[in-house]
Amino acid sequence: MAKYGKTSKRKVKRAMHEYKAGKLKSGRSGKKVKSRKQAIAIGLSEARKRGAKVPKKAASKRSSKKSGRKSSKSSGKTSKRRSKRK
Repeated sequence: MAKYGKTSKRKVKRAMHEYKAGKLKSGRSGKKVKSRKQAIAIGLSEARKRGAKVPKKAASKRSSKKSGRKSSKSSGKTSKRRSKRK
């Protein structure tokens, strides 16, 4: 069973054609699309709006993982320690 329908294929094809011609623009800002992946995403988004057979959007990887960054308080302490050692 195919993941994508004919309509979604056509929408992505049209978006890629515009992207290669340098005419594809993003939605709100209206800036020119520079990324191939972004062009595909725009095509799939348009297909979803028309009700075409397209898999659901995957949740972003960052939101599902816990943040690996330290808080600003702990990073401030390490910089103070370094300055004391010198």
